[in-house]
Amino acid sequence: MTTASRPAVEVQNVSKWYGSVVAVNEASFDIYPGVTGILGPNGAGKTTLLSMMCGLVKPSRGSVRVLGEEVQGNIGLYRRIGVMLEHDVLYPFMTGRDFVRLAARLQGMNDEAAVDRAIHAANLEDAQHRPTGTYSRGMRQRIRLAGAIVHEPDVLILDEPLNGTDPRQRVEFADFVARLSTQGKAILISSHILEEVEALADRILLVVSGKLAAAGDFHAIREKLDERPFHVRIGASKQREMAAALVALDSVESVSLDESGSIEVLTRNVAELQRMAPRLAQDIGSRLYRIEPLDDSLESVFSYVVQR
Repeated sequence: MTTASRPAVEVQNVSKWYGSVVAVNEASFDIYPGVTGILGPNGAGKTTLLSMMCGLVKPSRGSVRVLGEEVQGNIGLYRRIGVMLEHDVLYPFMTGRDFVRLAARLQGMNDEAAVDRAIHAANLEDAQHRPTGTYSRGMRQRIRLAGAIVHEPDVLILDEPLNGTDPRQRVEFADFVARLSTQGKAILISSHILEEVEALADRILLVVSGKLAAAGDFHAIREKLDERPFHVRIGASKQREMAAALVALDSVESVSLDESGSIEVLTRNVAELQRMAPRLAQDIGSRLYRIEPLDDSLESVFSYVVQR
């Protein structure tokens, strides 16, 4: 069993490239027991990192150690790692119990009690004898997680486990993961949604373009993201007068007029801008048509953080 004094996973100067494409670039970090979130936009290198941690992909350079051992080709170590990849599928004709039993046998186990415990942990006793093809998305995610924990691994790797789930299913899944984390396991969860990671993880690794951009708890990552200014387009009459009024706001860094006559604002406080723009428009007799964030995607936020 892992201990808090020693990392469960050690990633040291790891790079992975496919031909001329660099998927991961000189990443270094440690993972300890508890829940760690790997956050980044699609294509950031999260899945490649997780695949190297569970031995499915060999680093081009650097090393990955799990529970103090090199992970690549270490069959004995694989039995201490549980994996749930984003694109894993279930056989729809197979019952939930049969799926978990198969996962146990693939780990060299023939233990019905272990199958019982995993299904109980997933809260799927009532549905265990139904074909998985009749399961909801949330139930399929939980039975897959039951299969990943049936052998009671010390390290659990979950790639985008909440994709496609509804709010209730996310709460159920979060409760499941929280219960597992109290058992001293190291749990890694990847996501491209900050709020998902906030609800699950104690620590967050921010990955962009294959690089580790930041690491810390949710508040530290949120502060890092909030450093980035936002571009906002405002449509209004009396554009020049409106632009002059907007540039006087403390939260506004710059104002310009684009070719269409719209006002483009660079601000560090979108909420204040949305609150003050109608007041300013009223004061100068301008008609306000729209306030539109131009780069509110995670990709643009993360790219800004990396460029700093």
